[in-house]
Amino acid sequence: MTLTFAPFLPWIVIAVLAVAALLLSFIGLWRGVRGAWLRGLALAALLAAIANPLLTQEEREPLSTIVPVIVDRSQSQDVQDRPQMTDTALNALKDRLSRFPRIEPRIVEVRDDGESDSPSTQLFSALSSAVSDVSPSRVGGAIFLSDGQIHDIPNALPNAEQALGFRAPVHGLITGKADEFDRRIEIVRAPRFGIVNEEQQLTLRVFDDGRPAGGGSAEVTVKMNGEEIATLQATPGQPTPFNFKVPRGGNNVMEFSVAELPGEVTAANNRAVHLIEGIRQNLRVLLVSGEPHAGERAWRNLLKSDASVDLVHFTILRPPEKQDGTPINELSLIAFPTRELFVEKIEDFDLIIFDRYQHRGVLPILYYDYIAQYVEKGGALLIAAGPEHAGQDSIAMTPLASVLPAQPTGQVHQAAFYPRLSEAGKKHPVTRGLEGSGNEPPQWGRWFRTISVDPPQGQTVMLGDGQDPLLVLNRQGEGRVAMLLSDQGWLWARGFEGGGPHVALYRRIAHWLMKEPELEEEALTARANGRTLQITRQTIGDDPGQASVRFPSGKTENMAFTSTEPGLYRIERRMDETGLFEIKNGDFTTLVHVGAVDAPEFKAMISTTETLKPLADATKGSVHRVADNSSRIALPDILPVRGDIRVADEDRMLIRMTDETVLKGVNTLPLFAGFAGLAALLLAFSALWWREGR
Repeated sequence: MTLTFAPFLPWIVIAVLAVAALLLSFIGLWRGVRGAWLRGLALAALLAAIANPLLTQEEREPLSTIVPVIVDRSQSQDVQDRPQMTDTALNALKDRLSRFPRIEPRIVEVRDDGESDSPSTQLFSALSSAVSDVSPSRVGGAIFLSDGQIHDIPNALPNAEQALGFRAPVHGLITGKADEFDRRIEIVRAPRFGIVNEEQQLTLRVFDDGRPAGGGSAEVTVKMNGEEIATLQATPGQPTPFNFKVPRGGNNVMEFSVAELPGEVTAANNRAVHLIEGIRQNLRVLLVSGEPHAGERAWRNLLKSDASVDLVHFTILRPPEKQDGTPINELSLIAFPTRELFVEKIEDFDLIIFDRYQHRGVLPILYYDYIAQYVEKGGALLIAAGPEHAGQDSIAMTPLASVLPAQPTGQVHQAAFYPRLSEAGKKHPVTRGLEGSGNEPPQWGRWFRTISVDPPQGQTVMLGDGQDPLLVLNRQGEGRVAMLLSDQGWLWARGFEGGGPHVALYRRIAHWLMKEPELEEEALTARANGRTLQITRQTIGDDPGQASVRFPSGKTENMAFTSTEPGLYRIERRMDETGLFEIKNGDFTTLVHVGAVDAPEFKAMISTTETLKPLADATKGSVHRVADNSSRIALPDILPVRGDIRVADEDRMLIRMTDETVLKGVNTLPLFAGFAGLAALLLAFSALWWREGR
């Protein structure tokens, strides 16, 4: 109970009146006036009434002690039996805290927010948010239920209170077991781009977390675009260099996997993926024109317009049957270096094009066999056929026939027609979506000649008049062959009847022959755009069905494709996990890493007490494992303590109880109000009147 005042007049006025009353009382007493002291008492009572003294009493209620419980639900907590440990320990902790009515637990479960490309466990950020609305003096302690892999622990030195924002112990309850170990692999350094068929080098490293160094070697399997290319022996903890060649242009997927060890925490980080973009440097193309003709320049102009193409072009102007006796040294023509091109340097070419070429004795018959072997070993051959392909000197009558997808019937079909896409051609990436192909008739000019062939092998993607094959694509051995069964493509280049997409068509044919990945007719690819997984299935067949997606956590989910174009199906979904995903569809498999490759969440997966211990020691807290070797959950006792905690208790979790209260109400009693004040004034003036009466 306290005494306060609520004056009816300003204090300065009351002070002046008090001085005047004191002065009058002093003069009266000094001069011996009768009743002077009674007058002084009356004036004092009057001044006290004006000052309005009040007796006040506050009603206060003790505030609860806030204890935030931060529960780690990150991806590293999803391995082995940690989820069950976390749930059991959390329920037991709630039960123990409920025994103390003055303790208010605040349970905060921290999960991956799904926004960051580089996920990490941010528990202390969650702690700051949990206590941001209360006074620091009300926080009695903080309890972290985690595997110990926390990536935002503040520095406990030199001032833990300043780092945390409150003065209370920090306790750790650690899931997992003390003897855990885990093997993982990381790509330390690797190029993002590489020139095709030139040697590149990257560096990888295998880690054995939880085990002492020097524990032997680890076998690493290396795959390139799904095919195994090498096996390495890596020493855990030591960088291991690896030399390789980029096999093709475009996107190449390299997979590094280390065998899973019995009993390790997780196999999710036993594989690593690196994407390297293959760059073709100075593509070498050999174009051999059998004779000058109108379409020859269309091929030449297209290939010369590409700065990355080194074109070697020969036109046969003087075949053997045109010998007229002119001495060779008097001719300005360049002799066709057949042996140099088709024997010594044939492997140097990425693509060989025979444009209206016929066997007229220029090439020895054996050289056609060399060209066939070149194709079988991975080379690319394009036949742009004219009327000569149906004659007796057709190259289809040479050993080259063994790699050609179609044999001529000997007939040349002469009639106007619109080139059209076949059903397979509408789905094939070489011809799909050619400008003008979506209309009927197609919005491009007509051609007037095709070479008739027997039913071809491979895929017929364009049709001539009726159902006659016009463009045939085929794989032969390790190489590829294309046959364009007309020499009329130059009409599009000249703009006849509006022209047509000859540049796109010719370029796609050449790139398909040179095995550009984006033009594969059957392919499963995946890429990540931040946290969004994009899966693409290219097929010239029917609906490919569902894709089986294996998440980094080990769970598997089937996802349905959506048709976006003929022969092209896609899946696009934002993922709630980051890490290495494995996608399967039929016989096709691919890997993709969603999120940052070096995300902290996957760098270490074993549980540990060491990360929280420095902060716990600095705040007089403790760190305990929630389970023993038998996986039995056992939590330390909770001990509420009044005042500051000076000594840590290794066996119990100390909670500093707060002394904070909240004001519920105030009771006031005026001393000079009502009958009490009136009685005091009447008594004073009655005593004065009585004294004066005597």
